[in-house]
Amino acid sequence: MALYVEGLSERVPHKGMAQFQEMMRQQLESSMDAELEKLVDTVTGADRDVCMKDFKGFKNLFHRFLQVKGPSVEWIKIKRPPEDSIQPYDKIAARGLPDGVAASLNKLVVVKLNGGLGTSMGCKGPKSLISVRNENTFLDLTVQQIEHLNKTYNTDVPLVLMNSFNTDEDTKKILQKYTHHRVKIHTFNQSRYPRIHKESLLPVAANLSMTGHNADAWYPPGHGDIYASFYNSGLLDKLIAQGKEYIFVSNIDNLGATVDLHILHHLVSQPNGKRCEFVMEVTDKTRADVKGGTLIQYEGKLRLLEIAQVPKAHVDEFKSVSKFKIFNTNNLWISLAAIKRLQEQNAMDMEIIVNPKTLDGGLNVVQLETAVGAAIKCFDNAMGINVPRSRFLPVKTTSDLLLVMSNLYSLEAGSLTMSPKREFPTTPHVKLGSSFTKVQEYLTRFESIPDMLELDHLTVSGDVTFGKNVSLKGTVIIIANHGDRIDIPAGSMLENKIVSGNLRILDH
Repeated sequence: MALYVEGLSERVPHKGMAQFQEMMRQQLESSMDAELEKLVDTVTGADRDVCMKDFKGFKNLFHRFLQVKGPSVEWIKIKRPPEDSIQPYDKIAARGLPDGVAASLNKLVVVKLNGGLGTSMGCKGPKSLISVRNENTFLDLTVQQIEHLNKTYNTDVPLVLMNSFNTDEDTKKILQKYTHHRVKIHTFNQSRYPRIHKESLLPVAANLSMTGHNADAWYPPGHGDIYASFYNSGLLDKLIAQGKEYIFVSNIDNLGATVDLHILHHLVSQPNGKRCEFVMEVTDKTRADVKGGTLIQYEGKLRLLEIAQVPKAHVDEFKSVSKFKIFNTNNLWISLAAIKRLQEQNAMDMEIIVNPKTLDGGLNVVQLETAVGAAIKCFDNAMGINVPRSRFLPVKTTSDLLLVMSNLYSLEAGSLTMSPKREFPTTPHVKLGSSFTKVQEYLTRFESIPDMLELDHLTVSGDVTFGKNVSLKGTVIIIANHGDRIDIPAGSMLENKIVSGNLRILDH
């Protein structure tokens, strides 16, 4: 953000303008410091300590936000990454695995990003507690996967959840049910940052409470906060002391993000001087992924380029599947020792995402965020690995949920794999309309999940329900116009069909 005061650029000489902008920046920073100080003074004890750590991180982010002038990348400097900086997964898997897989696993920690709520799918509480398959939640499946690893190889891979103030309490209650599972579970909290007025750039919060009008005054600052909050929690040092070397980080709603032994072996088998400190799993772009962040070479470093950083004139070029062929899955393998070093050197540099929001009362605010993958440029010997699409199976909508609940996938030890009965390895394109957005309503519209083994494309719009044992093949489009309803009868087989109009099946 460049500080610009309308009309002043004509009246203030160019040299004076820079001085004026610097003065404005300093004024804003001292006003922010004073407001944060007032907020800190409303609490005491341990809460005050946590708050001061959070605000230290926020001040740093705010300072950088005020310094930014124009776009964070110059398009002309963007280069394709060197060939050897993004390795094909097959090449890494071809090296095979040693007998001592357990030794590698004992150096690993699995971290799941667990700060999000299920509100976009019409659910209250943490998204990780939504049932996705056979009554298993995202969290259940994660625990099952890691427990299976620990039992199979007689290892001690712990699970760490990065919660936010939105998810921490509910998650901790549910963790009691895993007490007797063979997996140690740790949690730490993301920072809590103040939303700021779009105009004044000062905090909206009146105090540190999370109730009433003040509830909307706070936000978790994106998953780039993992580095600082992990370090500040003390858990990072604790895990290093236990001999852990790498974390495998992923979104908890990506059901394809399981521990991959080949990638892990690749990391731990390198000589000390050339240790790779950061691996980003990327996969080939399809037309559905055109907005996904991609890896580029920029000023001699591998760097993540997000669509928000792209100048408007180049957005179409960024979306091009021919120029930018891969995108970031947000499955990341990161050295614990490197995180510690970069945190202590204050050298973790991530682009700021300026996220404008309108609160319920109509107030326009800004929240400053960062993305975990953006730190790739700070780590030594960072690389990308181009993994199969199967490692990217996010569940963001009920359309995604329908896919993972169907017979397209089989479930074993918490992991979903594409059914061998499906002839094509690609997943069908599913688009469910607004009547299916909320999970509870979606579930009432299916008496049982249809057979989708031979499905290519499904679009459903309007008031539509499915009976038991329906089979969908090829391209199926079902559209109930406003005021109409379509009930797909039990046992129906629809292959390359368009169904529209009104079809009601009434009990006799």
